Amino acid sequence: MRKILLIILSLAFVMSCNDDKKTTKNKPLFSSSGNINSVSVIISNEMWKGSVGEAIRGVLTTIVSGLPQDEPSHKINQIPPNVFSGFVTKNRTILKIEMGKAPAIIIAEDVYARPQKVVVIQGQTKEDIINLMNDNSEKILNEFKKEELKEQQRRIHKSLHKNTSIKEKLGLSISFPSAYRIAKEEDNFFWLRKDIRTGDMNIMIYELPFDALKRSDSTVGSIIKLRDSIGKIHIPGAIEGSYMITEEAYAPYLFETIVDNRPTIETKGTWEVKNAFMAGPFIHYAIEDKINNRWVVLEGFTFAPSVAKRNNMFELEAIIKSVKID
Repeated sequence: MRKILLIILSLAFVMSCNDDKKTTKNKPLFSSSGNINSVSVIISNEMWKGSVGEAIRGVLTTIVSGLPQDEPSHKINQIPPNVFSGFVTKNRTILKIEMGKAPAIIIAEDVYARPQKVVVIQGQTKEDIINLMNDNSEKILNEFKKEELKEQQRRIHKSLHKNTSIKEKLGLSISFPSAYRIAKEEDNFFWLRKDIRTGDMNIMIYELPFDALKRSDSTVGSIIKLRDSIGKIHIPGAIEGSYMITEEAYAPYLFETIVDNRPTIETKGTWEVKNAFMAGPFIHYAIEDKINNRWVVLEGFTFAPSVAKRNNMFELEAIIKSVKID
């Protein structure tokens, strides 16, 4: 009888341990927090002040292309490992430096909170850490950007504009906040606009015939001509005869990317108003839609003189990348 009782107690203990493990594994995580494009860097004060910190700052504060003034891609908050606990572990994007381990870069999700992206850089020496940072800079930035775009889109979905005419006329859906208004709806052209304290934020949506744009050595020039012609027709300036054009002094940046699983030409640069003193940054996407024999064009541009524009442009990019073409 005693032996049977011991067996029952042992089984109960094993089952209890297994339940504890399941509970720990499935323990609900707190919601992450933090401003958009703000990264917590977990590193000792001594390393932060030296060459490792310099390498980290060199990657995380890469200048954002296409803005009229230099702005870093991220705001950095350095946290020593001995105080990395509690609330400070809940930041949405974390870069963690771990010494005394085999060189490696580890990318994890939802470690301390949800949603969360944690990039761990491990190394035996400072040189290991520096080399891993520099060799994987693009990967690290892309991982953080993907997380922040998702977060920006999550915030946008809290209060969506209930427009239906874009889908009816252009055969696509796009998620944008109710704070935007339809400033112009003309044929198959839409101009969305949001007033901000220092100016306004804008999105243009329209389509072009597929033969209107071809990839070649002169793609940038073709895009400039196309967007300038659109500006002349649809985006007038405050002075009669003025309209938005691409700033002539600086050539735009051109990239190949993917939007809605379709090949896309991405262009970043600055715009100005012909015959007037107005200017700002733009981001322009020409999406291949071969099925419908067209290009779907979405452009975001901001007018906000004398203030930082990185986060404004990031919001516009997040809105544009929510597009779904039928």
